Amino acid sequence: QVQLVESGGGLVQAGGSLRLSCVASGRTFSSYAIAWFRQAPGKEREFLAAITWSGDNTYYEDSVKGRFTISRDNAKNTVYLQMNSLKPEDTAVYYCAAASKPFVPGPYDNWGQGTQVTVSS
Repeated sequence: QVQLVESGGGLVQAGGSLRLSCVASGRTFSSYAIAWFRQAPGKEREFLAAITWSGDNTYYEDSVKGRFTISRDNAKNTVYLQMNSLKPEDTAVYYCAAASKPFVPGPYDNWGQGTQVTVSS
């Protein structure tokens, strides 16, 4: 079982940048695909990006492709989401999630607590 804790959220102006971190516990962290999601009030969680267990492959939602970058450092048990060119519509609670089992791409049902990102106009 992987336990995840997100951090790095905050208040930024439109056009600014933030880097979110997802720190995991568990010695098998490197075996799990990790994804970032976000959820605005009244909306379902939205997929943003995912990275495979090896880190060799990444996947992005079209709305953030070219602005957001997902990466992982297995030696530090950490996955990052670098967010550039932020827009007010990016305002949401951001979550990282691990796949339910090692070496599978989903479902992502092992969630962190979330970190708030607010982008002002």
